[in-house]
Amino acid sequence: MSIITYKGYTGKIEVDIESAILHGRILDITDVITFRGKTIEEATQDFKDGVDDYLEFCAERGKDPDKPYSGKLPFRTTPDHHKLIHLAATKVGKSINAWMDEVLTQKAKQIININ
Repeated sequence: MSIITYKGYTGKIEVDIESAILHGRILDITDVITFRGKTIEEATQDFKDGVDDYLEFCAERGKDPDKPYSGKLPFRTTPDHHKLIHLAATKVGKSINAWMDEVLTQKAKQIININ
């Protein structure tokens, strides 16, 4: 599985060995947009075309396109973990939200290999 992005939208590319194609779906929106191709370049271009077509379709109909992310991240944890998070944030002089944003973003970049 590989992740690609374009205009703030994220797509997941998967391999279908039996059909010898790459295919995927745009993630994190309620509308369903799929793409495919025989090569990485074809699948990537079909993904970009799908995003552009979706945005054009929404504009023609006066509909707001789904936004992949709102910037709000609901988070639940245990009381013990909440205390640890609060203490760590306090120790570095940050709010819980600022500390979590920093730590989670750093870890996410590490996992998906972004500098």
